[in-house]
Amino acid sequence: MAGASAVHSDDSLISRLDHSLLRVERVFVLVAGIFAFMLMFLAVISVTGRNLFNEPLRGYVDWIETLMPLIAILGVSYVQREGGHIRMDILIGQLKGRPLWLAEFVTTLAIFLVIAALVYGTWAHFDRSFDLSKPLWSRDSTIDIGLPLWPAKLVVPVAFFVMSLRLILQLIGFGRAFVLGLESPAAVPLVQSVAEQAAQEAEHISGRD
Repeated sequence: MAGASAVHSDDSLISRLDHSLLRVERVFVLVAGIFAFMLMFLAVISVTGRNLFNEPLRGYVDWIETLMPLIAILGVSYVQREGGHIRMDILIGQLKGRPLWLAEFVTTLAIFLVIAALVYGTWAHFDRSFDLSKPLWSRDSTIDIGLPLWPAKLVVPVAFFVMSLRLILQLIGFGRAFVLGLESPAAVPLVQSVAEQAAQEAEHISGRD
């Protein structure tokens, strides 16, 4: 989704938890954006050095290898909060009320189980790389300039852990909506019609969000 979030807010505890976690997610997105800019800056330096001085940036591929997880993974929880990941809205959008919340709960639970497994697996991958007794605390490094790989490997389980917290909040939100029969539950992305999405994007572009 582009523009303002389709997440309802109120004075409930789950909504306050949603906004607390959102602050963390926004910091992660900001960090990802900064490192994306740094990667573009490094590309300019490398291309300029190659064309003008016949000397590209040494270790450019190594820097890409270490920065890419920050750019690709840190924003995953924020996008989940906004409902921006690939979804079968053509099917979910036909449901209303409790059937909708049940379907959302089941699919979110499936995602949570996958993410929980990924947190475990990626942490083990980081743990195999990290060693306090080694130089730069790393058992492995990049090939060209020897950058330690453990910081990049640590980013993934941390980002997935925040994602798991987001999914837990959404499971509570969808479960609460199903039990209470809520129309607009807090802390979950709400399905929007095409007209609502267009209006939201127009409001975002006009700077009124």
